[in-house]
Amino acid sequence: MTRWNFTFLYMGLVGVAALIGAALFAAEVDPQAVPNALAAAAIQTEPLANPAAVAAAAAEMKTYQESIHGTDVSFTMLPIPGGKFTLGSPVGEKDRRDDEGPQREVTLDPFWMGKCEVSWDEYELFVASLDCLKLKSNQVAANANDLKADALSRPTNPYTDMTFGMGKRSYPAISMTHYAARMYCIWLSIKTGRYYRLPTEAEWEYACRAGTTTRFSFGDDAADLDDYGWYADNSEEKYQKVGKKKPNPWGLHDMHGNVSEWCLDQYDPKRYEQLNGERAVNPLLPTTKVYPHVSRGGAWTDDAEMLRSAARLASTEDWKEQDPQLPRSVWYHTDAQFSGFRIVRPLREPTAAEKKVLWNGGIAVEAENAKTQHPCIGKPQAKKEE
Repeated sequence: MTRWNFTFLYMGLVGVAALIGAALFAAEVDPQAVPNALAAAAIQTEPLANPAAVAAAAAEMKTYQESIHGTDVSFTMLPIPGGKFTLGSPVGEKDRRDDEGPQREVTLDPFWMGKCEVSWDEYELFVASLDCLKLKSNQVAANANDLKADALSRPTNPYTDMTFGMGKRSYPAISMTHYAARMYCIWLSIKTGRYYRLPTEAEWEYACRAGTTTRFSFGDDAADLDDYGWYADNSEEKYQKVGKKKPNPWGLHDMHGNVSEWCLDQYDPKRYEQLNGERAVNPLLPTTKVYPHVSRGGAWTDDAEMLRSAARLASTEDWKEQDPQLPRSVWYHTDAQFSGFRIVRPLREPTAAEKKVLWNGGIAVEAENAKTQHPCIGKPQAKKEE
């Protein structure tokens, strides 16, 4: 089964309208309006009051709920203990691929991870500027963090419904680029005053395994997958609401299936060969180019083998194959209706210099053709004359 079968029918229905819309969007682009995420790394924000989110040491970490100011949207973060684990799959594992080895022992610091994948409820606050609308409709005054977050560039309106008719409320956000997912993390960090980012590939597999060494976090038998994940055999050809399947041993939902999840790392099929000594402590392969990036967990479009804890997926430019905009958007992957993400928050907040690496890899490449919206709270920026 291929991922693309679910895309073609829907995309064909919007073809002519999309081309017209692309021309209109192109006419509105301000070439000077590009994301300034490097500057965002130095923005000073005040953490919103949330005693459960405060921890000075691993022993103090607990589950907490993060709410977005002025809205009814919240999400849950679970503590993930630091420790060592074996990254990758053993040579004899069923359906193993070459890029899953050689196995390496990796050491990771503690972090919090989203209990569920980022939903449209959360993501649209950023991508559609619904945070601004909710502040106004709820008659809530913007705080200092809101105003700072408002200065961050946001995506232009998509040329079509990015849910592709599969559902929105409580469903996972999909079809965003790696760049867009990173920008969401920056926006969320400024809004809340707490540092959020994508998980590294090692953090993702460590959290997925949750202390297990089997093909899946629930064992080796794919026959049990129906209880834990949405995939090609049970998804009814669409993604499903987050958190409806059983969690893994650490309480994380949908680590197997529903949507494949972005990781921070650049994809390298031979990456594990390099992991030894200090390189095996909190490993990260920083992104330096637009493609490929790592995506993990498998999706509603996949067969069971791609939902294994060690399975890796590399993004490609084909994920934008049917994007009619010229240049193609840096924000949307029209053909990646299987792709989403979840977030993490490390116990130790990185320095501003570290944030530039963790948040902003690849931005210099992608921002050249970025199409962005202007702030929605503050006064709109004047458009540059050409």
